[in-house]
Amino acid sequence: MIFERKIFSALKKWKEESNGATAMLIEGARRVGKSTAVEIFAKQNYKSYILIDFGNVKESIKNLFYNFLDDLDTFYMMLALEYKVDLYKRDSVVIFDEIQLFPKAREAIKYLVKDGRYDFIETGSLISIKENTKNILIPSEEDSITMYPMDFEEFAWALNEHKLINYIKECFEKKIPLVDMMHKKALFLFKEYLLVGGMPKAVSKFLEMNKQFKECDLEKRRILKTYRNDILKIDANYKSKVLSIFDQIPGFLSTHEKRVKISSINETNRVINYEDTFFWLSDSMICNECFLCSDPNVGLSLNEDRTYIKCYMGDTGLLLSHTFDENVDSDINVYASILNDRLSINKGMFFENAVAQMLVANGHKLYFYSHYDETKHRNDIEVDFIINSGNKIKNKIIPIEVKSAKNYSTTSLLEFKKRFKKRILVSYIIHPKNLVVRDDGIICIPAYMTFCL
Repeated sequence: MIFERKIFSALKKWKEESNGATAMLIEGARRVGKSTAVEIFAKQNYKSYILIDFGNVKESIKNLFYNFLDDLDTFYMMLALEYKVDLYKRDSVVIFDEIQLFPKAREAIKYLVKDGRYDFIETGSLISIKENTKNILIPSEEDSITMYPMDFEEFAWALNEHKLINYIKECFEKKIPLVDMMHKKALFLFKEYLLVGGMPKAVSKFLEMNKQFKECDLEKRRILKTYRNDILKIDANYKSKVLSIFDQIPGFLSTHEKRVKISSINETNRVINYEDTFFWLSDSMICNECFLCSDPNVGLSLNEDRTYIKCYMGDTGLLLSHTFDENVDSDINVYASILNDRLSINKGMFFENAVAQMLVANGHKLYFYSHYDETKHRNDIEVDFIINSGNKIKNKIIPIEVKSAKNYSTTSLLEFKKRFKKRILVSYIIHPKNLVVRDDGIICIPAYMTFCL
C-alpha cells in the first residue's frame, strides 16, 4: 500500500536545489518507510534508478567500492550490468539502502558526488552511532533529513481525510472551534492514531483488514521484536542496560511525573552508563528524549539538565503494544476501551506520548520544566513541554500542558506564566475538548491539532 508522505516534497526540493552537488542522507528508525518512500520518489522523478540494499547485497557489488572508485567509468558500467539498468547522466539516481551496514559506500559519496553524473540518496538506521562511523571519513557532500513514523496528518491522508485536515488547519489559524460533529470525528480519528500509530506496515494492516486491530497489533509486535534484536547486536558494554531501559519505558511513562532521575535507576552504576543507554535509544530513533530545562529561555539547550529525563516511544502505536504485551487478545480489549473512553489507567501516557511524537515530527527538540518547593517538600510546578517559537522577530518560549481528562487544573501552567511572563509568546493546553481561547490568554486546543504547532 502506497502512502502520501511529507518527505516527497523535501526530496523534490533537494533534487531541484542541489542539482547533484550533494547526496541526500535519510535517517530514521527501522520500519518508518524510508526505503519505500525513496523508491517511490525515484520512480516518479528519474528516468531510471538503482537501489542497492546493503542488507542483502552481493560481494561483487561491495568489491566495486574497493576496486573501482578511481575508475568510475568501469564502476558505473559494472553497476549497470549487475542491476540490468541503463543509467542516464543527470536523470538517474543510485540509492544506497541501509548504508550503515556498509560504511565504505558512505565514504565513497565524496567521489561519486564530485563526479556529478548521477544523484545519490542514502537511507539508514542508527547512522550516527559511534560504532557505525568510527572507521570512515564522513562526507561533507551530504545533506540529511530525518524521517519519522507517519504523523497524524499523514495518517489522516492515508484514511482519505484530506478535507478534515484542511478544516482543522483553518480552525487553528483562526483560533475557532470545529463544528461539534467534525470535532467528534477528528477526535475519533486521533484515537485511531493513538492505537495504530504511524508505522506504515501497521497502518497498511489496519486498512487492509477494514480497520480491525489484530493484524495491525501483530505487525507492531514484529517491529518491537526487530528493535530488541537491534539492541542485542550492540557492540558495547551497556547493551544489557539499553535492553533494560527499553523494557521499562511503559513503566516510566505510567508514573504521574513520567520523568526519570538517571542516577536513581541503579545507584551502583555510573550515571554516564545510563546516559549512553538513553542516547542509544534516542539516536536510533526508537525513543524521543525530553530533558529538564532548569531556566527556560530562548536558548533552551543552554539550560538543559541531563540529570532528569523523560523517555517517550518514537511511535505511540508501538508504545501501546509494548505496554500491554501479555497477548494480542488482551490488547484488542484495550483498543476497544480507549476508543470508547472506558480506559482510565494509563490513558494519559498514550495521550502525552502522541503529543511528544507530533512535536518531534515538526522539528521541535523536547524540554520540560519542574520546580521543587523546599518548604512544601514537593514539586509545585510541572510543565510537560516547552518549545521554542522559532519566530525570528519574537523568538520566545511556548509552554505546553497535556491533559487527557476533560476536567483538569491549570495551577502549574498559571504559576509558570507568572514566573516567566516576559519570556512567553503563547501558552497552550492540549486536551480532549474543542478549541477555546481562555480569558487569561491560554489557548486550549484538541489533541488532534498538535500537528499545527
